[in-house]
Amino acid sequence: MAYIREVPESEVPLSGRVPDPDHIIQIHRIHPEVMRQHFDLYRELMHRPGPLTRFQRELLAVRISVINGCHY
Repeated sequence: MAYIREVPESEVPLSGRVPDPDHIIQIHRIHPEVMRQHFDLYRELMHRPGPLTRFQRELLAVRISVINGCHY
């Protein structure tokens, strides 16, 4: 397994911090701008109005994670 340095949240500027209680995107802290963009994309896809309900979107995400062998 590759080693990727994790940056403590305290080292990330306040403008680059995002709520991540499950620590799913914390690996992006090494590049706070990318982490912010990743989080904004997630919020746009999962929380904004669209043709699928939030439940349907989460269900698809879980199914794809299972197919891809993701543990979260």
